[in-house]
Amino acid sequence: MQNVIRIVFDTNTLVSAALSESSVSFLAFKKGLDIGRFLISEKTIDELSDVLFRPKFEKYVSFEKRQQFLIRYLKIVETIIPTETIIDCRDAKDNKFLEVAVSGKATILVSGDNDLLVLNPYRNINILTSSQFLNWIN
Repeated sequence: MQNVIRIVFDTNTLVSAALSESSVSFLAFKKGLDIGRFLISEKTIDELSDVLFRPKFEKYVSFEKRQQFLIRYLKIVETIIPTETIIDCRDAKDNKFLEVAVSGKATILVSGDNDLLVLNPYRNINILTSSQFLNWIN
């Protein structure tokens, strides 16, 4: 596949996918696996690891299943070292996703976070919800 779509999923979208295989986020994640390449950075993985293993999620999915999700995810992603610092998001914690998307030459950033969604498009990168992403690729 020559023109692989380069995709960044934000933490909340990935956690939603990990917690429920019936969620729109999971469907978007699965479709992303079929058509694209996921991009991460050290900062985005640190945040995912922190959030994914919060005790409050135990009632939805066991620690072991969340751990398996993360291990499988880490095997398929491409780690990006951001080449520029971005401060354009109104929530500074979300700039790390923009940095990965820009530095990794992403086509799409999938997020449910309004702080990111209001920036769509950002430097020719589509910032879409999981539902919008599924519509975009069909």
